[in-house]
Amino acid sequence: MTARRSRPRSAAYAALALGLAGSLALTGCNSHSSKRSKTSKKSSSSSSSWSSAKSKSSSKSKKRRIIGGGAAGVGAGTAASHRVPDCYPSTYKVTFSQQTGPGSHVTVQFKNTTARGCKLYNAPLLRFDHAKSALPLLQGTPGHLSGTRLTVPAHGYAYAVIPTDTAAAKGTARKSVTIDFMGVSASSVTHGPVTVDFAEKRLHLSVGRTKVTNWTSSVHGAELAAGVGK
Repeated sequence: MTARRSRPRSAAYAALALGLAGSLALTGCNSHSSKRSKTSKKSSSSSSSWSSAKSKSSSKSKKRRIIGGGAAGVGAGTAASHRVPDCYPSTYKVTFSQQTGPGSHVTVQFKNTTARGCKLYNAPLLRFDHAKSALPLLQGTPGHLSGTRLTVPAHGYAYAVIPTDTAAAKGTARKSVTIDFMGVSASSVTHGPVTVDFAEKRLHLSVGRTKVTNWTSSVHGAELAAGVGK
């Protein structure tokens, strides 16, 4: 009887042991699978956060590029707006007057009537009574690189002087003068011609064999350049 009872018990114990081993194996598999799923979730979340950070950084870089391009455009526009244009020889802007006495001379005055500065080059080209050639330049014929440039401010003035302190320089009375504005060299002209009728302006000017100075920013400076200033 003892041997028969022990056999069923040992079989029951063996079955119980097998059941416990199977449950433990299933628990291990489940734990491994849960760990794998957690790891995959973490990797997917980290990859998604990396991609979102990358997209944010790319959008920021695009914004920076757009902003930088706009700033460059503004700078180019500002540089263009600061370019100084050439002056125009309107009859309302250029006037003539003659001083008599030992230092007799004719003063050519240009007034910038605009609200921005403009450029004058070298000297005015003046042809009295429709002469074929302009009055010679007292300070020499400028080359392409040796010319002078004067910026006349808004509502400012520029002056040139024609000395008439000798009989030959004073010459005879003139009826009109045609004005061209010279460019950077003697062979270039920026704007003109414009003709001033002295009779219409009620002016009496006598000009003979003489020359004209370059444009200067003051009457005294032009007179000194002409040799008639004190």
